[in-house]
Amino acid sequence: MKLHKIEVIGEYKFIQILEITDSGGYHRRFLSPDMTITDDEHQEIKDKAEELWTDEVKSAWATFQAEQEAKFKTE
Repeated sequence: MKLHKIEVIGEYKFIQILEITDSGGYHRRFLSPDMTITDDEHQEIKDKAEELWTDEVKSAWATFQAEQEAKFKTE
């Protein structure tokens, strides 16, 4: 797949990726700060994740997830 577009979404710096498939269609995916970037990922995406996903952002995302999990357990 060919990388078409990268966007950064929200305070937790999700990376939205739009790729063009071999057949000419589009494939969209999202990466979140708690994900591991694989070695075969596009270099531009690796660089963007390294730049944006600071320890502060990763910690804030983990805290948000824990708060949401606790909230839904009590409902």
